[in-house]
Amino acid sequence: MTGSLPTTPASVRQQAAAAAAKRRKRARSTGTRWRRRTLLALYLVFVMLPIYWLLNLSFQSNSEILGSFSFWPQQFTLGNYVGIFTDPNWYMGYVNSLAYVLMNMLISISVALPAAYAFSRFQFIGDKHLFFWLLTNLMAPPAVFLLPYFQLYYSVGLFDTHIAVALAHCLFNIPLAVWILEGFMSSVPKEVDETAYIDGYSFPAFFVKIFIPMIRSGIGVTLFFLFMFSWVELLLSRTLTATNAQPIASIMTRTSTASGIDWGTLAAAGVLTILPGIVVVYFVRNHIAKGFALGRT
Repeated sequence: MTGSLPTTPASVRQQAAAAAAKRRKRARSTGTRWRRRTLLALYLVFVMLPIYWLLNLSFQSNSEILGSFSFWPQQFTLGNYVGIFTDPNWYMGYVNSLAYVLMNMLISISVALPAAYAFSRFQFIGDKHLFFWLLTNLMAPPAVFLLPYFQLYYSVGLFDTHIAVALAHCLFNIPLAVWILEGFMSSVPKEVDETAYIDGYSFPAFFVKIFIPMIRSGIGVTLFFLFMFSWVELLLSRTLTATNAQPIASIMTRTSTASGIDWGTLAAAGVLTILPGIVVVYFVRNHIAKGFALGRT
């Protein structure tokens, strides 16, 4: 019979050995799965603990922060957040930061889109050298350009303005945007361009109506990186501003007074500073991995 049990000793031993191997394989896979889950949980705790502690401190008073150690607020208070939203020196810092960050994103993406298209579609004398020169701007620390920018903006009357910081950040953000967008554009076949021209599209119409929608995920990733650099950059934004366009990062460094550091307000400001980044990551979360995987071919 086809489905009969084995009767010979050799067949019985062979079947028992196969069953034991399957059990060991299942046990190994289960153990590996649990080890991976445990390591992932420990990693998440390690990453999220500073953020949780910052949030915990933002709901405590200075006396509680300095007087006791607790994993949650013993005397819950919103006074730190109220102080930020009622003090123009604090909330205008967020307004100033968002203003020059959005201006920089608009300028950088407007310049980088046609530049990246030229690098991805055309070959010209010195194209690789020019592309490399653009990337070398990312290798220099902002402090190198601090004095020239300060003297130039002070001479032309742009010191302590939003556009001054936005233009200064373009030195780093435009090369970064060109590099990322060039990788996305190179993945689009050139036959798309030729087909559009045959169908009677002009270049502006083709670029806006056909090409940009095809690389919208790349544009989203690029805007994410542009936002992150401008939002966290401190040296240029602090040096090129004084009072009218002072960013929140600069204001946070001045919480020390004669009575000490206002830890509660500083923690609340830190939480509010993280929120814009979380919002941006949420909207481009499906495309961020593509940006890290890009490279120029």
